[in-house]
Amino acid sequence: MKLLIDFFPVIAFFIAYKAFDIYIATSVLIVTFIAQFLFDWKRNGKINKMHLISLVLVLVFGGITLFLRDEKFIQWKPTVVNWLFAAAFLLAPVFTKKTLVQRLMEKTVELAPGLWAQLNSMWVLFFLLSGAANLYVVYNYDEETWVNFKLFGMLGLTFIFILLQGIWLSRKANLLAEGQSEPANVPNKDQN
Repeated sequence: MKLLIDFFPVIAFFIAYKAFDIYIATSVLIVTFIAQFLFDWKRNGKINKMHLISLVLVLVFGGITLFLRDEKFIQWKPTVVNWLFAAAFLLAPVFTKKTLVQRLMEKTVELAPGLWAQLNSMWVLFFLLSGAANLYVVYNYDEETWVNFKLFGMLGLTFIFILLQGIWLSRKANLLAEGQSEPANVPNKDQN
């Protein structure tokens, strides 16, 4: 359900583009992002920071696209989002003692500090390359190819990256079972 909610605006954008044009699709994207944000806020009783950042960027880039009737602004939005995430992952350890990926995954995965840094660097690189790939498609292919890439290409890249990350994690990490306080291969302190 959460995955469907997260991808609903992109899917709605894609359908509206195929049925109408980039400007109607951009309007649909703005409306669906607002609906997604409000639904998530009402359901969880708190603001999802990722949805808020995406909403603000959609409102800014989508609004400029509609006002100037220039699709390049909405086409830049995925790059800006990816590069902002890269910056957040890169800079989080400067302001906190942990990497951002560690803060997100430490309840289910146990890694040595150096491995958390490696995993965080992988995410930074992924976000940088995703943003660059978006710009490559924007400036080297037609609008329809970009719309297809935005849905299928970006989703495919993310799926492949998460799959590769899962393989890497399975070789490096101790995955913690739900409710288990100690990793399976580490003896309990009370047993010594």
